[in-house]
Amino acid sequence: MSEKTGMTTELALLAVLAVLWGASYTFIKIGVETIPPVTFIAGRTLIAGAILLGLIRWRGLAMPRDAVNWRRFMFQACLNSVIPFTLIAAAERSIDAGLATILNATSPIFTFLLTALLTRHEPVTLRKLVGVGAGIAGICLIVGTEALGGLGHQLWAQLAVVAATICYAGAAIFGRNFRGLDPMVPAAGSMICGAAILIPLSLVFDRPWALTPSTASILALFGLSIFSTALAFSIFFRLIHTLGSVGTTSQAYLRVPIGVGIGAVFLGESLGPTAWLGMAFVVVGVAAMTIPARQARLAR
Repeated sequence: MSEKTGMTTELALLAVLAVLWGASYTFIKIGVETIPPVTFIAGRTLIAGAILLGLIRWRGLAMPRDAVNWRRFMFQACLNSVIPFTLIAAAERSIDAGLATILNATSPIFTFLLTALLTRHEPVTLRKLVGVGAGIAGICLIVGTEALGGLGHQLWAQLAVVAATICYAGAAIFGRNFRGLDPMVPAAGSMICGAAILIPLSLVFDRPWALTPSTASILALFGLSIFSTALAFSIFFRLIHTLGSVGTTSQAYLRVPIGVGIGAVFLGESLGPTAWLGMAFVVVGVAAMTIPARQARLAR
């Protein structure tokens, strides 16, 4: 496969990941209407982990048996599923799916800052700075002043989404430790560990056997688990190694119009009139933050 074809494939996967995660906010909004957040996320990690484990065995692969990798899976689970999944699910009981999408789209900013200040494993370039600026501008244009004007309400829920975003940024950087493993392996490992943490909490606090979830919430749970978790995290761990942590999280800019659009169709949330112009800025931001990864690969 040529470098050009390989990069085209990675960018296509980046777009698929944006769609899968853009839809997740609507799935969550529908799911937590009748399923408590901890139980909902426990189900999400359990179903996704079981699917991934089955696929791994079907492909003839095996999960690591050493303690080092499983400690890493556990830490990744906390950063990438247990804490952020639960925070966002709890927050979406108070705020719209579109607003959660917008706030969570700041993950590349935190990844960029953490990379620049702590790990320094990716260069801080003018192109990436432009990408950050263009992405933020696109988000503001897509959302519109009406939606941004609501940032002062439900403060705890909004701060919870921001905290989840910081966790995602750390997870994108820590995910580099799984280099050499098939992408499905850390995805499955982190989901299994996440379920091991959340299921006992669900049993103690939510008494799931006494719940009466709606059909819509159950379908949302399965859609979220299969598509926006099992499939999405397999793609995520692959892109971490090909596009880098900042490049991978840059799909958050593309996720904004997708997530807001899905919310508009299925939840009746409205789009701003400047959405098309905002999407142009979003595309510029994605390109600016992923093209350097290609240059780095060509230089090796």
